[in-house]
Amino acid sequence: MNKKIKRFHEELKKAGKEKGKSSVIVYFVLRALVITCMILEFLRGDLNNAFLCLLSLVLFLIPFFIEKKLKIELPNTLEIIIMLFIFSAEILGEINNFYGSIPYWDTMLHTLNGFLAAGVGFALFDLLNKNLSSINLSPIFLAIVSFCFSMTIGVLWEFYEYASDMYLLNTDMQKDRIVNEIISVKLNEEGKNIPVVIDGIKYTIVYSEDENGNLIETKIPNGYLDIGLIDTMKDLFVNFIGAICFSTFGYLFILNRDKYHFLSNFIPKKRA
Repeated sequence: MNKKIKRFHEELKKAGKEKGKSSVIVYFVLRALVITCMILEFLRGDLNNAFLCLLSLVLFLIPFFIEKKLKIELPNTLEIIIMLFIFSAEILGEINNFYGSIPYWDTMLHTLNGFLAAGVGFALFDLLNKNLSSINLSPIFLAIVSFCFSMTIGVLWEFYEYASDMYLLNTDMQKDRIVNEIISVKLNEEGKNIPVVIDGIKYTIVYSEDENGNLIETKIPNGYLDIGLIDTMKDLFVNFIGAICFSTFGYLFILNRDKYHFLSNFIPKKRA
């Protein structure tokens, strides 16, 4: 095991020399912060957060393994952004509650995710287009494919959030929010498919039982609690915006690679 870890560090250093030290420095700094956070969460007895730290450490390795196993070169800018994105989402967002304490933190990350995922999808098919003479994809088709790839990644991430909340970790990744209006056919006492509207909700009382059968009353102030639907749809919408932005620039990039050269900082390419 020690030999494998030593060899892995040597390969990281070699990669740093080949590409520049910036991404390797960011990796080691973020890894040290995550390990410190994981130790603290273990001491506090919060195993869910400790698992998120461990998951972050694993995710940090994905860019390195993509380059090593698939022979694809990730631009330094993209690699650093990916690692910062993971750290911002899991460590700052979930564990340190930046999602709750900093407005639009979640919105910013999901928009960035839509942009970056579109870049990955664009690169996959752009490489295919360049290396197979039998395939000649048009720029507009590449843009559409990159958009669809990004939206698929966004949907899969929402599946993960739902599974974590409901089945895996008992988290609240699909953040709830207070609403003041309910529109539902479930409330129609006649059983008709006509929605009933309850507006101006001031508070909600929820009654539950503990394991001993004692009644527990929980008051939700200022309205009714939406359990994640609004957050999910908002995340998909901003992912849509990020995907549209990259797909548009990707289309222009294919038409004039010199003029839109800045986009190459976000597009993986095949190693020479």
